[in-house]
Amino acid sequence: MKIPEKPWTLLFKIQQDVLPASRRCLSEWKEKADKIPDGELRKQALASIQEKAFHCEGGAVYGLLAGRNLKNIIRFIVAYQTLSDYLDNLCDRSISLEEKDFRLLHQSMLHALTPGAKPVNYYRHRQNQDDGGYLASLVSACQDVLDELPGFQSAQAFMLELAGYYCDLQVFKHVETSRRTILLENWFSHHRHNVPPMAWYEFSACAGSTLGIFCLAAYASGPLKTEEAAAVKNGYFPWVQGLHIMLDYFIDQEEDRKENDLNFVFYYKDEKEMIKRIRHFKEKAGVSIRHLPNPKFHRLINKGLIAIYLADRKVQEDKHLKRMAKQFIRLGGLPTLFFYLNRRVYRQA
Repeated sequence: MKIPEKPWTLLFKIQQDVLPASRRCLSEWKEKADKIPDGELRKQALASIQEKAFHCEGGAVYGLLAGRNLKNIIRFIVAYQTLSDYLDNLCDRSISLEEKDFRLLHQSMLHALTPGAKPVNYYRHRQNQDDGGYLASLVSACQDVLDELPGFQSAQAFMLELAGYYCDLQVFKHVETSRRTILLENWFSHHRHNVPPMAWYEFSACAGSTLGIFCLAAYASGPLKTEEAAAVKNGYFPWVQGLHIMLDYFIDQEEDRKENDLNFVFYYKDEKEMIKRIRHFKEKAGVSIRHLPNPKFHRLINKGLIAIYLADRKVQEDKHLKRMAKQFIRLGGLPTLFFYLNRRVYRQA
């Protein structure tokens, strides 16, 4: 299967191959979620699928890098992203604010990347526990796919590194409001020597994406050397992942203000600085993906990423956000405008 390198061929492949496969997988997980015995866990599992399906659909695009293994890689991506979104819902609307609770829940994301790891009671530190095996089945679904990938041994350490950053972030950002910032700043102080100069909240954004994990899984579907896997990880972390999450927080500003949720773009001193730094992330992401295999594909994904977020209803219904969004669209050039207009039409259909 030829990897698309033009906007129109990418969109065709997404419509023809990616969306049908990802939606079939999502349908299966929705069916399982609907049978969760505990009412609260069932509610959060179903909400995570219904409200965040586009996370899975977007991530599943990386299946196009896997050639004939597309369906298996999409199966992994949908299971892993569904796991991530489910845990995010559990933590976001949790009665518990215990660090040990969030840590144990997110151990499942590390187990999912470790074939042979046995599921534990990930709910041990919370009241609601009976999910009918839903969380464990998400973990085992990921393990089953990864265990069959020829290049997984080379990719695993880097996938676990990225997952480790992700899990730390999710733990620290969901504790009591008074402790969040200090925990995240201290965490950043341990890792700042591993990344280019940036603020703690920007590093947190870089940690909050699963794109690097999906990309590594896709390349692991064929022969993969350790140095090649390292190049893929470095191509996505920190800049591409940081751009991804900064855009995510950009469109969620109003919602996060209402819910008093943590939003990393709130830490910029003003809009001018925020736009300048997101532009910086976009430029650095463009440089980092030049050294990846299939750079034209990754460049398209990067430009499409900007379009997908800026075409979101939250932006289109907010005049202030929409005005700023136009500046980001110009950053991506014609391919971003193409994806943006296509997404607008798709959302209105």
